[in-house]
Amino acid sequence: MKSLKYIPSLLICLLIPLTIGGLSGFFTSSAISTWYVTLNKPSFNPPNFIFAPVWTTLFTLMGISLFVIWNSAKGFRRNNALLIFAVQIVLNFIWSFLFFNFESPGLALIEITMLWCSILMMIIYFGRVSRLAAALQVPYLLWVSFASILNTAIWHLN
Repeated sequence: MKSLKYIPSLLICLLIPLTIGGLSGFFTSSAISTWYVTLNKPSFNPPNFIFAPVWTTLFTLMGISLFVIWNSAKGFRRNNALLIFAVQIVLNFIWSFLFFNFESPGLALIEITMLWCSILMMIIYFGRVSRLAAALQVPYLLWVSFASILNTAIWHLN
């Protein structure tokens, strides 16, 4: 029964990234069916239906990782890890607006570079608190690496 006390914090930690991702998708979805379809895209551009399940999985891993950090021993390392988590989730949210709403692959490319750096920092800071929490973020870094290449290609082709 002791483990039941963690359920509310687990749900909150899952809801934070899933809600932010959901809001981002909600506010930018109209541009996907209008502006985005008109762009020249590279041959390795995945079909649109791939993005939602990938991002849902990544946001879920983010939430689990956040839960591990949140429930670790309080202190400087934990606080730094939580701070860099907040920075990267804000950068994640902003990218969609720059790319889709502002229709600016160039600005989005600059921003996704900052996002990539913040994810790498998050992995480093999470690793100082929990190797598991850090490892759960590796797929996110790999996906944003791919997204950065895709963003670069779209910027170049358009």
